Amino acid sequence: MSISLILAWACAIGVSVLGAAYLARRSGRPDALVALFVTLVLVSNLVAAKIVGFNFLITTLFAPAATIFFSVTFLVSDIINERFGRAEAQRAIVMAALAQVAFVAFTYIALVMEPAPFFNGQGAFEAVLTAVPRIALAGIVTFFVSETLDAYLYSWFRQKTEGKHLWMRYAFSSLPAMLIDSILFVTLAFAGVQPLLPLIIGLTVVKYLVGLVNAPLMYAARFVLRQENKVEQ
Repeated sequence: MSISLILAWACAIGVSVLGAAYLARRSGRPDALVALFVTLVLVSNLVAAKIVGFNFLITTLFAPAATIFFSVTFLVSDIINERFGRAEAQRAIVMAALAQVAFVAFTYIALVMEPAPFFNGQGAFEAVLTAVPRIALAGIVTFFVSETLDAYLYSWFRQKTEGKHLWMRYAFSSLPAMLIDSILFVTLAFAGVQPLLPLIIGLTVVKYLVGLVNAPLMYAARFVLRQENKVEQ
């Protein structure tokens, strides 16, 4: 990824997350954050079939293009958990899982529909979407497991630290959840198709780097949401 593309991604994520946090504060409900959460999950399913290289000067790691979007879901889930509690975070996870099921079904219907005689893009359409059902099914399983683990660990650390050390609960909930997600997703989605170990390593490293970049957004979102209003867990 070029520097300009990284900056564009960072700006888009920052505006989306803080904008959703602001709307959530205005409404007193996490709906805007949940909408962003579900959007990131569905976009990740759509673009996960493309494997890209991330050049870190000393080495290039390979991971699905979805990595830089899906990694942000852990941030958004933690923001929901921090401000509105674990129950709302889990509700968002269930909603996103159901959205993925619908996405798989609707994608399959679109694939098997007879194209119009003048439509010349069927081959490209199939090339992009044929892999989506397997990837999405793998994503549903790994998504639910990893996000539920993240939500549980975040809530547990929040209680143990009595609401202090935001960086600690963000890191110690997201990092293990991201690792589990990488192992399960790559194995289920790409076994027999792509080399697994390089993808697992690349996916995990890129997720961790995205998580590091997103850490300031956790603090910024809490500020926007006025986290001084405590939530019962």
